[in-house]
Amino acid sequence: MCSMALHKRNEQIRLDRFDWDQVRTLLACARAGHLRGAAVRLGTDASTVSRRLSRLEDELGLRLFERGRHGLVATAAVEHLVPAAEEVERSMQGVARAVGAVEAEAEGVVRLTVPPGVADAFVAPLVAELHARHPRIQLELDARVSVVDLTRGEADLALRTIKPRSGELVVTRVAVTRSVPMASPAYTRELGVLRRADDARWIMWGSDLAHLPEQRWLDAYVSVAPVLRTSHFPSQLAAARSHAGVVVVPEPYGPVTGLVPLTPGRGLRSAWSELPNGELWLVGHQALRNVPRVAAVWELLVARLTSPRRLEPAEYDATRRIRRPGARSAAR
Repeated sequence: MCSMALHKRNEQIRLDRFDWDQVRTLLACARAGHLRGAAVRLGTDASTVSRRLSRLEDELGLRLFERGRHGLVATAAVEHLVPAAEEVERSMQGVARAVGAVEAEAEGVVRLTVPPGVADAFVAPLVAELHARHPRIQLELDARVSVVDLTRGEADLALRTIKPRSGELVVTRVAVTRSVPMASPAYTRELGVLRRADDARWIMWGSDLAHLPEQRWLDAYVSVAPVLRTSHFPSQLAAARSHAGVVVVPEPYGPVTGLVPLTPGRGLRSAWSELPNGELWLVGHQALRNVPRVAAVWELLVARLTSPRRLEPAEYDATRRIRRPGARSAAR
């Protein structure tokens, strides 16, 4: 009997020490499968996560993960703890939403995740205007390639190229774009009317992003080896600006980078007609949509990214760089 009472008391001590930060550490490690990935999720470094995890295991008196060369392997204890921890996470998100709902004015941190190229070309330039309108908002801009989970509270808003289907999210389309081959004005003049795709120097995506529509188009119509292959989008743009070659990018990047579309010859008209179209979607969690700080960022993004053709494609004929008279944007 005394032994049972002591066990219950020790169990209570463990629970008293099991705080929200420890729940986040447990979930981040379980979801990432390695310390570095967990650190990215938590906004810290791998050594800090390792210390937190060791402290958590000591306080619980449980071995949670086996550490090895290939990352973290969850023990049976984690399998039991994760569902309860996720329930705590949902509760904490509910608390955060409740607090946000009573904001008198737009203030606090808004976490926005954006594709890398969109972040530096179109979103970062809006920060000054956001601050002028709402000086108490602090914007955290995540421009990683990886997709974060808004339903788990990993970000407040996201700009995405694929429309999400979750019923917990609110979504609005802010742009419809078309990707076209572009180059520096000097290299475009040098090429003149492009008769064959292989007459140009090309900049392509790395093998890890070979599934992108732009790279699939390049694989289908260009047979020469690229002068540059990289999955770092800003490097592609920088190389194209320095006359290295042709890059296939959404049309709105032309005005902000100084790149101009190539003129295809008659033999390339069919290939140009197959250039990929894309969309850009603004996404948020429905429970946060009307929280003042989130609403303020949402409204600015919608106003600036959908107005005066900021992100909308110029309506080019498939074979000529001339706007068609009376063309209307598909985004409207």
